[in-house]
Amino acid sequence: MSAPNLATRLVFEPVRSLGEASIGAGYTAVGTPLANAARQFFIQNLTDVTLMFSFDGVNDHFPLPTNGFILDDVCSNTTIPSGAFYLGKGTTLYVKEVGTPSTGSVYFSVMYGYDI
Repeated sequence: MSAPNLATRLVFEPVRSLGEASIGAGYTAVGTPLANAARQFFIQNLTDVTLMFSFDGVNDHFPLPTNGFILDDVCSNTTIPSGAFYLGKGTTLYVKEVGTPSTGSVYFSVMYGYDI
């Protein structure tokens, strides 16, 4: 029996973004669904108002104030894949206005890993 591979390479998916003109009263997707299960993700609200975010496009999950961000290190220090949390492949981030943005964008950066 061989030893488990404990080395994982961190890889970025292309950044997803949505400009202020596309953010409305109902939820709008921030780019495309995840192509890979995410180990880390970084969401930035670089608009001039607080915005509400959702991972299902229906329920409010968390607000981010202007120039706010959330950085979630879901499982980067985990070496056993079956015991790790991930933001699932196919997940979409949605955003809607709390106030009406007049400048800026929302950015969603996603990192995944694979054994090397």
